Amino acid sequence: MINHQRLTKVLEIEEALFLKLHPKSKIASESSSNSLIGGVPMPWMTRLPGAFPIHVRHAQGALFTDIDDVNYIDFCLGDTGSMTGHGVIEITQAMSAQMNKGSTTMLPTQDATWVGEELTRRFGLSKWQFTVSATDANRFVLRIARHLTNRPKVLVHDWCYHGTVDETLVIAAENGQTISRPGAIGPQIDPALTTRVVPFNDLEALEKQLAHRDVACMLIEPALTNIGIVLPEPGYLAGVRELTSKYGTLLIVDETHTICAGTGGCTKLWNLKPDIFVIGKSIGGGFPVAAYGLSEDLAAKLQNKIFQHDVDVSGIGGTLAGSALAMASIKATLSHCLLPEQFEKTIDLASRWASGVEESFKKHELNWSVQRLGCRAEYWFCEPPKNGAQAAAASDPQLESFMHLWAMNRGVLLTPFHNMALMSPFHTTQDVDTHTQVFASALDTLLN
Repeated sequence: MINHQRLTKVLEIEEALFLKLHPKSKIASESSSNSLIGGVPMPWMTRLPGAFPIHVRHAQGALFTDIDDVNYIDFCLGDTGSMTGHGVIEITQAMSAQMNKGSTTMLPTQDATWVGEELTRRFGLSKWQFTVSATDANRFVLRIARHLTNRPKVLVHDWCYHGTVDETLVIAAENGQTISRPGAIGPQIDPALTTRVVPFNDLEALEKQLAHRDVACMLIEPALTNIGIVLPEPGYLAGVRELTSKYGTLLIVDETHTICAGTGGCTKLWNLKPDIFVIGKSIGGGFPVAAYGLSEDLAAKLQNKIFQHDVDVSGIGGTLAGSALAMASIKATLSHCLLPEQFEKTIDLASRWASGVEESFKKHELNWSVQRLGCRAEYWFCEPPKNGAQAAAASDPQLESFMHLWAMNRGVLLTPFHNMALMSPFHTTQDVDTHTQVFASALDTLLN
């Protein structure tokens, strides 16, 4: 029902408006191109809507202001990195106090013990280690799984995302063969040598791959998020646990994004029983940290095998992993944020956001849909996809660009790559209703 000639015309109008609103960011972007590749410190920043990335002056709570003094409601929150909200005073004070006492000595602090105990309470895994990113955590647990099982391969979902881990930047070809995901650059080897891949929500395909009995571990998100929110069908995750146990494959659950489901993520909410657990981003309140947890049995086996003389060349660890500053940030975050009463509020806000956009597209009789996982919600230009391939096929880049740019030009930032919103405790019903109004006006302009 979308007239793409009309879409092209209104998108051009929005692009012109973006240029008018951001003259200082335009100059800043031109200047940054002199020293930064692509004019940005990290390539993904170029995926934000507009001819150039806006430059941020200040962020606080659920809001930020750019250098052109344009204010925004932030539903991206650093793609989960600032899920707690920006500039949380308790986290800032704790990190400042720790900086005054030293940021890192490559020795433990008592904060680390507190954090390990709190992670066990929330997620159930017995023993913990820390990294500077969830990507690192995933790299390390894949090594650990291969080490403990003496099996060479890992298994992931088609169109999954677990950071920049080489073995997981894969999809399935039409014949089911593992191939590199489009856009993955410089793979060292054919990914089929390291990785098996199956569609999300397909237990029959999963058993066929596990039956080779060469898979050390299956690394999953309980719900896909980076290709968009794709929810598990009833019984799917229970089937994954049953099949991985049957074939001697370790199950690793990565909740770096799906922590949006609640204080214990989907693992606690859906009573999952992973052998290994990974969490990153949000638990540091915006500071780069991550953690991985192991069951009691696996931790004992690992300790007997790697905590020896040459542990420093094991392929896991890092001089800044588990630093005093990192532990202070996690302790402050888990003490003051990601708490039950906060999730109660943010989940209600996400439900309100989803209902608002659903009402608007139903008004225009669009065959669109909304998916929600806890305090994260997203709209689709189709019926809800069942797996990553369906999600990828549903993409309409031009329409997505228009919807995102229309919102940004009216002071609302969504998560780039998706039509997704994440709620923090600082968001309000007015913030959500503002997005609903902006979304409705976009459809009215496009379709009337």
